[in-house]
Amino acid sequence: MKLRSYWLDTAEPAGDFRRRELPSRADVAVIGAGLTGLSTALHLARSGAEVVLLEANTVGWGASGRNGGMATTGLAISYPKAVKRYGHREAARMFTAYNDAIDTVEKVVQDEGIDCDFARTGKLTLACKPSHYEHFETSARLLHQDLGHAVELVPRSAIRSEIGSDHYHGAMVDPMAAGAHVGKLCAGLARAGDARGVSIHESCEVSELRRIGGRVHDVQTSQGVVRADQVVVATSGYTGSVTPWLRRRVVPIGSFIIVTEPLSQEVVDELLPHRRMASDSNNLLYYFRITPDNRLLFGGRARFAMSSQESDVKSGRILQRGMTKVFPQLRGTRIDYCWGGLVDMTLDQMVHAGERDGVLYSVGYSGHGVQMATHMGKVLAEMVAGDSSSNTWRNLSFPAVPGHFGPPWFLPPAGAYYKVLDAVK
Repeated sequence: MKLRSYWLDTAEPAGDFRRRELPSRADVAVIGAGLTGLSTALHLARSGAEVVLLEANTVGWGASGRNGGMATTGLAISYPKAVKRYGHREAARMFTAYNDAIDTVEKVVQDEGIDCDFARTGKLTLACKPSHYEHFETSARLLHQDLGHAVELVPRSAIRSEIGSDHYHGAMVDPMAAGAHVGKLCAGLARAGDARGVSIHESCEVSELRRIGGRVHDVQTSQGVVRADQVVVATSGYTGSVTPWLRRRVVPIGSFIIVTEPLSQEVVDELLPHRRMASDSNNLLYYFRITPDNRLLFGGRARFAMSSQESDVKSGRILQRGMTKVFPQLRGTRIDYCWGGLVDMTLDQMVHAGERDGVLYSVGYSGHGVQMATHMGKVLAEMVAGDSSSNTWRNLSFPAVPGHFGPPWFLPPAGAYYKVLDAVK
């Protein structure tokens, strides 16, 4: 079993960007070469900006290369919850932003000729309890009422038309959602940016931002100093002490994934006949899909812990038990990959993008980052140019997490809380 992301292991890197000479100046310095940073750099370079992209590890190393490869519709919170919190009009605008984000991924893939197995196979949301299916019915009604957005309800009696399991109490299908090979997507964005003059630097950790005035900063890195007219922070779940204000507002939570050996066509057709991107309705949810080479990817919040080799192995065992509970027919199936990555949760589970201390940022994808991170790269490029009109999240208050000043000490009790919540609701 490989303790490495399947996506990164099966994608050809865009290049070796560890030994490039760091420029002394740039129009824009982008910190973080995940999907947000890669997309920001590419969109800026398209407009003629001189961009330096700084990555402490390698392109796509963080959450962008270690997720489920799902570009799905909807927010991290349910649509009825968004309506209750923000009202019908704002909730509809936010929901639409995710549809726009999937369109952004599709367009950049087409425009740049990125071969990343992008396909709109739809999203399958599965009810863990009968009451959760009733919530789906409310969601479907409100989505049709507010947006004319059509989803299909699948009662438990028809669940086998969508999934080879009797574990769930019904489902909701949204055909707009898509899947992609995120390792190839990250590499493709890096190649496209590199071809347009983006100066990409791996193993180049940022240690300090020294504000000169306005948005101009000296960016101190492990390879030297860059003076940038503007700085974009795209660090998501790996946000740290360089930006303490952001760090207090972003909670890094481990999300863990296993991937099976290749499965027969017959088994794949039984498990997920329509190749949907699937997740269930619990707070500590499972999510799963079929990979481009016919494996089952199965992930979830197996443990409320940070990712490490030991933690990943423990989480992998928990996920394997969960996988065989949902799909008993996979007992005895070999697990080829197991890994973890950090998801950037926020207190309100919403995306937050704006400017603080002369630095632009976009964080808080809360497990829905494939499409929104790529989309927000486009939005950040527009914000650099002074246009914030496409930033759906610009008016949201961004609360700090009480007591959060460093490593998230509160994760174990939070995990226990969500386990109780899933048991009683």
